[in-house]
This record gives sequence, structure tokens and C-alpha cells, in this order.
Amino acid sequence: MTSIEEQKSRLGKRWPSRRLDAFRARLAHTDALPQLAVLGCISGLLTALIAIAFRLSFEWPLALLLPQGSESFEILSRTASFILPVIGALVIGLIMHSCKTEYHTVGVGHILDRMQYHQAQLPAANGLLQFGGATIALLSGHSVGREGPAAHLGAVCSSLLGQRLQLPNNSLRILAACGVAAAIAASFNTPLAGVIFAMEVVLMEYTIAGFIPVILAAVSGGVVSRIVFGSQPAFAIPLIEMGSLWEIPFLLACGLIIGLAAAAMLMLYSLSTRFRERPVLLRMLCVGILCGAVATVVPQIQGVGYDTVEQALLGELGVGLLIGIVAAKILVSSVSVGLGLPGGIIGPNFVIGACLGGALGIAGSLFHPDQASSTGFYAIIGMGAMVGAVLNAPLAALIAVLELTYNPNILLPSMLVTVIATITCRMLTHMPGLFSIGRDGYSSPRFQSLSRAGVTSLMKRDFISHSRHLPLERIDDLLKSKPQWIVIEDVGEPKLIMRPADLARYMEEQLALEPDTTIDLQEIPAERWSIVPIHPRATLQEALLVMQQNDDQAVYVSQTAAPLMSEVAGIITRQDIDNYYQ
Repeated sequence: MTSIEEQKSRLGKRWPSRRLDAFRARLAHTDALPQLAVLGCISGLLTALIAIAFRLSFEWPLALLLPQGSESFEILSRTASFILPVIGALVIGLIMHSCKTEYHTVGVGHILDRMQYHQAQLPAANGLLQFGGATIALLSGHSVGREGPAAHLGAVCSSLLGQRLQLPNNSLRILAACGVAAAIAASFNTPLAGVIFAMEVVLMEYTIAGFIPVILAAVSGGVVSRIVFGSQPAFAIPLIEMGSLWEIPFLLACGLIIGLAAAAMLMLYSLSTRFRERPVLLRMLCVGILCGAVATVVPQIQGVGYDTVEQALLGELGVGLLIGIVAAKILVSSVSVGLGLPGGIIGPNFVIGACLGGALGIAGSLFHPDQASSTGFYAIIGMGAMVGAVLNAPLAALIAVLELTYNPNILLPSMLVTVIATITCRMLTHMPGLFSIGRDGYSSPRFQSLSRAGVTSLMKRDFISHSRHLPLERIDDLLKSKPQWIVIEDVGEPKLIMRPADLARYMEEQLALEPDTTIDLQEIPAERWSIVPIHPRATLQEALLVMQQNDDQAVYVSQTAAPLMSEVAGIITRQDIDNYYQ
């Protein structure tokens, strides 16, 4: 092969790498919508496959084991209702006991932790434990849901995609939200609720740069889900309307009662999390015994519980059983998830809200039987209010209920009850939401703004790098290029930066220097800042955190250094970050 052909071959191999480098560089900016849109579609498709596999992993076995369907745990004997959760919990405990402790954290709370402290870099090991642990929990009839595990798996899948492509960390945050939205859309056939949940709970902000890729991911996930599971809503109930406007005062009372139930759930969950330091086998055994013991009395708490929701919506359950399910579900679900069982909490809240709303509807009909709305109406209202109050995500809850029921008539009263319930819960508990318990500062505007952009989008490249000893004859050439910074770097010594103006001022004051004089840049009168490295994939928030930890005024973006080449690719100061934020 000739030398020209060899060069063409080399260029051909490097072309994809150069294109990917340009793709990464563009993603560091906040307005990289086309690139984020492409990633959103890819993320949605991959996440949908994982979410569907997770759903089928427990629905198929349960459909074979339970004669009346995958949620008919009520047909089991009392002995089986007790033993099954205990065995499942022990298996989960043994699996978790054999894993490192850092792999035990799962669910939406784990996503928020990784978003806040690790720039959305989610590890695969936690995702594997989430998949296996949640599958076993649902197979063994524990009182947990499938939505939290699905969201975690979606975020892991999308984050690993970004990590594999070595994308900047600010884009990993969007990818994690895309995974959450696509997973919820694929699991429940609720694409819009997936988008709102990802923006309201995970990203905690609404921006065009976030909305577009998240929407595309949810659409992709929803399309794949409909191919596999069909387009039918989760609950097949007739259209329901509010009977009379005279019910509004009673709806306000319903909001207060649901808010009290949500507050009880939050406080019980928060209390249970205090025992996370206890041995995992002991915790899981307690979870199994609690679930099994309660299930012998109220077997409706076992499993995802969508069959119980549908019965409450259709008015097929008595008020005593409804109240029993509410109390049992609050106790078992809060303690189970609080002690670390790898299951979801949104599904149980749907069940609790539907049953509590159904019980309130029956009570309301006793006072005004002619004007009262149906029990199903109050059950739907209760679903949205309970989820919105517990998660502090009222908009996501409203959209989820709308998509799950395909009933637009419930929006106006549901908005009222959900807001009252959310306010009541927050006033009583002073907690921002179940997933945000113990996580302060994540939703601050400054954190959000600085996490949207990568360091390469703001770094200053107009600098001159030189060792501390600068010959006099080189000073004019150095200053003539008008750099913004002079980087002082010597092998084995910390790097410093100084302003060229300080060097120019010093030279004006030194009128009688010999031609062969060498200037020591670390000795002349000047303001010098030490700089430490930061990875080019980092966000501006990470850069600011590094400066605060080291009490520095600047950092440098590192690059792979070749011989006679500086490690400094660019410089970012605190002032640059302040100007960007303002």
C-alpha cells in the first residue's frame, strides 16, 4: 500500500472519532437540541426494551402460578400468604448480603443521589440488584410497585449509554431523565405522565433543552410498549362526572383527609429509614414477616394491586375493607421501602388513594345520596391526590390519573383535591416529598443552572503556557499575542496562573535589565492563583465545587498531554461561572 493510501486509510479510521468528538463538544453547550433529540430517541428505545423485560419477568410467572391472573394473591391460603413474602424477603436479603453495601441503594431516590453528587453517572451493579430484587419482591407478593424499579432501570440504561460514549456530564443528566420518562411510558402506557414525572421529580426544572429529548424518549418508549401490550388504558372504567357543584365543600374535606394519610405515610417512611444501618438480613426478615402477617388478614395488599384499584373504581368493595386496605398498605409499603426492599412506592400510593377515595365516596353518599357522585369518581380523585401529596409532584399525579383512566371529567375536581392534599401534607410534615427526604440543595436554581452546561463550553483557551523562568527576549512576543492568562507550569510543581498585565507592569518598572536576564514568574510582584485539574466531561457545577473544596479561584480543564504539549486545555474562574449564572 502506498503512503498516500495509508494516509487515507488512517484518516478514514479517525473520521468517526472526530465526528464523535465534535458531537461531545457540542453537547457541553446548553442549546445542543439536535444532539439531545437524537440521544433521547435512542435512550427511549433501549429503555423500553429493559422496562418491558422487567415487567414480563414477574407477570409471566405469576400468570402461570396464580390461576385467576398475575395479581390474584387473594386466592392463596393464609399459610401461603404468610410464607411467600418471608421466603422472598430472605432470598432478597441473602442476595443483598452477598453484595457490597453501596449496591443496596436503588429506586428513584438513588437516581436523585447520583444526579446530585455524581452527575448522573449511575452504576450498572445497582441496576442489576434493582432488576433481580424487585422481580423477586413482586413474585413473592410484597406490597410494592413496579414503577420505581422501572424508572431506575431506565435511568441506568440511559446513563450507561452516555458513559459508554464518554459524553459530558451535563448531557448525562438529560439522558437519565429520558430513561425515567421512557420507562414510565413503557410500563404504564402513560407517556405524558412520564415526561412530567421526569421533569418535576428527577430534573426538578422545566427547560426546552430538557423537554424535547425527554418527550422524544417517552414517545419512543410508549410506541414500543403499545406494540407489546396494546393501547388500552390501565383501568377499564366508564366515564365518570361530578354529580353537583355542591360537592366542592366535601371535596375540600377529602383533600384534608388524604393529606393526613399522605403525612402519615411520609413520617412512617422517614422513621423506617433510620434503621437502614441494621444488618440487611435482619431488615429483610422483618419486612417479610410484617408483609406476611398483615396479608393473612388483608391479602389485597399483596402484589402491584391494580386489581384492587379497579375494584375500588367500580365500587365493588365495602367501606370496611377499603379502610382496612388503606391502613395495611400504608404500614407495610412505607416500612418495606423504608427498610430498603427494592420495590416501588408509587403503585402502593395509587392503591391507597383509590381505596381511601372510595371510602370517602361511600361516606359522602350517605349524606346526600341524590347529589353525590359515584364511588369511582372519588376513587379516581383519591389516586391523584395521594400520589401528588406523597411525592410532592401534583402535576405528574394529575397527568398520570388522566392517562390511566382516559377520563377528562375528573381534572377540575382532582386539581382541587390534589392541591389541598399536597398543602396539608407539607404543612404537617415539613417534608418536600418522599424521594427528596434527606436530600437538601438539589433543587436550588444555581445547582440546576450550572449543571446544564459542561466546562468545555465556558473554558477560556486564550492563554500562554510557560515554565516559571521566562527569558527577557521572549517577553515581547508573549505579550504581543495578548493572552488572557499566563499559565506557569513546571514538571512536578503545582500549576499557577497570572494575568499578563502584571508582567507588563513589572517590565515597565524595570528599566535597566540586562539582555540575557531571566524573569522568575513566581517571584515578581503579581497576583497568582493556583489551579487544579478537572475532567473535560465535568459540568460547571462540578468546577465550582472543586474550587470551593480547594479554596481556589480557578481550575483548568485537563487534556491528554503529548511531549512538549501542555496538560491545560482551558481555564475557568469563579468569575466566569458567576457571570454565566447571572
